[in-house]
Amino acid sequence: MSRRLVLASASPARLALLRQAGLAPEVVVSDVDETTVTAARVSEKVALLAAAKATAVAGREDDALVIGADSLLEFRGQAMGKPADAQEARERWRRMAGRSGTLHTGQALFDVRGGAVESRDVVVTSTVVHFASPTPDEVEAYLATGEPLAVAGAFTLDGLGAPFVRRVEGDPASVVGLSLAALREQLRRRDTTITDLWRR
Repeated sequence: MSRRLVLASASPARLALLRQAGLAPEVVVSDVDETTVTAARVSEKVALLAAAKATAVAGREDDALVIGADSLLEFRGQAMGKPADAQEARERWRRMAGRSGTLHTGQALFDVRGGAVESRDVVVTSTVVHFASPTPDEVEAYLATGEPLAVAGAFTLDGLGAPFVRRVEGDPASVVGLSLAALREQLRRRDTTITDLWRR
């Protein structure tokens, strides 16, 4: 069985991750206003955001499997999305250095057939990230690249920020932005194997 796969996210990291896993999703950006979504817990918020993105894109589709995803770093009980500017990113790294936080990724898979959503499957993957202690010069060099301003938690595991992560406990792919293991299980619940969607 071959189904059209749609990624409801503008994240280049999520797209690259799916492509590396042999999938060929089309990208349809949801344009969801993330500031309107609130929740008591960080894990609940990423689930709501992922579902909102999938909902927005599923409404434009006729027949597709739509993936919505969102990630936030929880550090000392506080949710950290993308920093507003370099100063905020610098302050975050000052606080995170040598410590750990939990990266929560919400992931929604909506099955759309005949223009209607037949099923909604939303999961959250939480992974503990242990940060190194970069020197002030390393932090400034990292900030100068602009990368930490474009990602949740002001770090990446698959880019220039990787040397500043000592280790992770959990699903490393979800830290990049999407859990492939969770996606496999979501697809299985729709009687689809991930290998059905391989394009290489």
